[in-house]
Amino acid sequence: MSAGNANSLTSSGQQSIEEVSHPLSAEESVLSSPDTANAAISLAEKDLSLLNGTPVDTSSPASSSSLVNRLQLDDDLNGETHDLFVSVDDPKKHVSTMETYITYRVTTKTTRTEFDLPEYSLRRRYQDFDWLRNKLEESQPTHLVPPLPEKFVMKGVVDRFSEEFVETRRKALDKFLKRVADHPVLSFNENFNVFLTAKDLNSYKKQGLALLTKMSESVKNVTGGYKLRSRPLEFAAMLDYLDVFTQKLGTIDRIAQRIIKEQSEYLMELRDYGPLYSSWAAFEGELQKPLKSVSECVTSCATALEELTDDMSEDFLPVLREYVLYIESMKNVLKKRDQVQAEYEAKLEAIVVRKEEKIGVPMDVEKCQDRMECFNADLKADWERWQNNKRQDFRQLLTGMAEKNIQYYEKCLAAWDTIIPLLQKKEDMNVDTN
Repeated sequence: MSAGNANSLTSSGQQSIEEVSHPLSAEESVLSSPDTANAAISLAEKDLSLLNGTPVDTSSPASSSSLVNRLQLDDDLNGETHDLFVSVDDPKKHVSTMETYITYRVTTKTTRTEFDLPEYSLRRRYQDFDWLRNKLEESQPTHLVPPLPEKFVMKGVVDRFSEEFVETRRKALDKFLKRVADHPVLSFNENFNVFLTAKDLNSYKKQGLALLTKMSESVKNVTGGYKLRSRPLEFAAMLDYLDVFTQKLGTIDRIAQRIIKEQSEYLMELRDYGPLYSSWAAFEGELQKPLKSVSECVTSCATALEELTDDMSEDFLPVLREYVLYIESMKNVLKKRDQVQAEYEAKLEAIVVRKEEKIGVPMDVEKCQDRMECFNADLKADWERWQNNKRQDFRQLLTGMAEKNIQYYEKCLAAWDTIIPLLQKKEDMNVDTN
């Protein structure tokens, strides 16, 4: 993602990401093999539905490569009806003989009938959030689960109990829960309900793997050595886009960190630079006041630079890192989709190899195809939602960055402007004297 236009990213696939059919479109690519073409059931001939039984709307809005037109789509998200609100705040440090850890207050307000109460307030630690995310991935393998901030930090480099680190993590955890709460499927997940309402999660954490997870493991065993015949172009385009997006974000992150480092070094120089003018003023007569003003000006510029650097560290970099993790999550979902397709293709090939006479499509093959079609529909819907969220996040991020830079330069300009009248006044006095 460049600091400019999100749509400028190119794809190395046969289609650019803007040319890919709308994620909820009924049009779908069919397996290209002649042996499988007759056995496959076209998605266009079937009614698509999500895993929770919700019918998929196959209407496709007009698309446009214009950034302005694409950004207008973001406003449609505000028209959604929200009946579940969550927030993460009030971090507290807990010290015991065994360990030291941070807990966060999770507040929930809802009108949903699935909840016994309209409001909940519980304390959770990072490993509880990690448990929730793992359970969501297990029970909803066809959906994109938002990422969590990294669990481990380098000792001696980052103090995980510092106020800055805890606040950065709190913001990330808050965003994670809000993204789940806004999702039309994940927000109804039973594990999410438990996380928001259960006083003690230990009993739930001890439960074994879900049946769906065991089934997915069996799929891996069956398709472990199988190579896909042809990945649909739209999913290939997604992978191409994610690869380019990863490169852009990685480059921006590295440069941004260097800029922050250089700004921090410059800030240290300014803090040493300003007092020099103040000490110099003590030995001057007529220049005493202007020199003190320069000292105050440099101090004001240093304060403004410190605020700008903090904003980049606390607001800009975390968004970049979140989307790097988001890319990993999306690639994992695409990999699972490929596994389901591989299982479907393997079953069809097995029929051809055995040369068995079959009437229609065998039940297990048809079920496998239904699972693949459901996976495709869920993934494409989540892709569109992710793209909309990304446009909103980066529009807000870049707007905020522009405003912070404007404020920084305005503060520096205002500080230097105070010196000019002092010098001009002195010049006027000298002219009058002469």
